[in-house]
Amino acid sequence: METVELVPRILRAKKILVPVDFSETSRYALRFAEQFGCEIVLLHVVEPETVIAGAQAAIDVFAQPEEDTIAAEAELKRLAASSRNRPSSVTLKVRTGHAPNEINKAAKDLDVDLIIIATHGYTSWRHFCIGSTAEQVVHTARCPVLVVREKEHEFI
Repeated sequence: METVELVPRILRAKKILVPVDFSETSRYALRFAEQFGCEIVLLHVVEPETVIAGAQAAIDVFAQPEEDTIAAEAELKRLAASSRNRPSSVTLKVRTGHAPNEINKAAKDLDVDLIIIATHGYTSWRHFCIGSTAEQVVHTARCPVLVVREKEHEFI
């Protein structure tokens, strides 16, 4: 019964969060979100690099946090300019931190109806080592999440 209620809510989405890493796959996620004709929030998360500082602690550091943020904002502007939606219906956000956490915080803070996120479809050791941002978001999001796979974008 929950599935029956979920479908109409997704179809009436007013605001969609599209996390982007500037890969071609995340551009497909934007193209899919455009099909809803609603407000789109493009989000990029600048993640710190973790440096092991001894055997007991790890610290997060940024090589150039301000430059990374400025570069991300510029790239988001270029991506938004390529959107088929009205410019006023695309909002840009850059956050700093652990991507899955920041995506879910943004979804809550912005009160979005749906998250459309791309996945690169890594398997085996690569997935084990780096994990999947999309997978972590799916497991922890408070709203519906639509995952767009790298090789499954023919719907656009």
